[in-house]
Amino acid sequence: MPSSSMRLTDAQSQPVLSPPAPVAVFLVVTIEPGGEPEVRDLLAGLAGLVRAVGFPSPDGGLCCVAGVGSTAWDRLFGDPRPRELHPFKELEGSRHRAVSTPGDLLFHIRAARTDLCFALAAEIMKRLRDAVTVQDEVQAFAYFDSRNVLGFVDGTENPVGQAAAEAAVVGDEDPVFSGGSYAVVQKYLHDVDAWEALAVEAQEKVIGRSKLTNIELDVPGSHKDVNTVTGPDGEELEILRGAMPFGRPGHGEFGTYFIAYARTPGIPEAMMRKMFLGGPESGPDRILDYSRAVTGTLFFIPPVTFLESIQERSVTD
Repeated sequence: MPSSSMRLTDAQSQPVLSPPAPVAVFLVVTIEPGGEPEVRDLLAGLAGLVRAVGFPSPDGGLCCVAGVGSTAWDRLFGDPRPRELHPFKELEGSRHRAVSTPGDLLFHIRAARTDLCFALAAEIMKRLRDAVTVQDEVQAFAYFDSRNVLGFVDGTENPVGQAAAEAAVVGDEDPVFSGGSYAVVQKYLHDVDAWEALAVEAQEKVIGRSKLTNIELDVPGSHKDVNTVTGPDGEELEILRGAMPFGRPGHGEFGTYFIAYARTPGIPEAMMRKMFLGGPESGPDRILDYSRAVTGTLFFIPPVTFLESIQERSVTD
């Protein structure tokens, strides 16, 4: 992990480090030609909009993280660019595929109440209605004791405190964008019927944890094992996961909205390569036999200071 003098207390980051919330809305949109001024205005005023919507409900914990895709960055801001911002890299394995899908802007809205997330999403879209096209909209929720719809606890390995900041927030390695972050987003749909046809013991071998107690199991090639990436010194490289369940039972839709915040996109990309392509010691992640990625996008989360200075920037549209 790159060194940095950054401290959690002075990181000028959007609320990527906010704790998990019971409710979330994920919006991914593309910008229509000529819609750039409206987008810049919205991003510049987003913090104030969040405060206005959340002010009557101080215990609601309303927050929003906004991200910008690689192509959209050039249209909105030009140079300088975040050092590692690039389009999502599609992966085609022998059995599974990580697709790359359109996405210029990401809005990750979180709160303790559904109505707050709904109200903020509605206000964002009111301002952007004619400037963007919605590519994906997901209303997600906390499920029992932090479980996904497959029945296993999710997010166990997340770093906390200063370790979370070191994992998720850009530091001195890209000083112009210090305080920013990268977000990798994938929407997964699960074949719940096929999954539930497995015995619990078989499910545990796929995941690498016990279903009831969440205790880690020694299962080479399991989901837990495949999603562990180490650096040259053997130290585990960390990301900050914010995955949440979603679904529409009446439509037979059960899914996980995966979002990983990282100081460098290289770490979640290394995890995805192991998942979808396999490695020298294991094949592709067996959970992909029951889970299909239907979206794939990469965004940069600009630091607060950058958003505050948007109105001072000029880009020829």
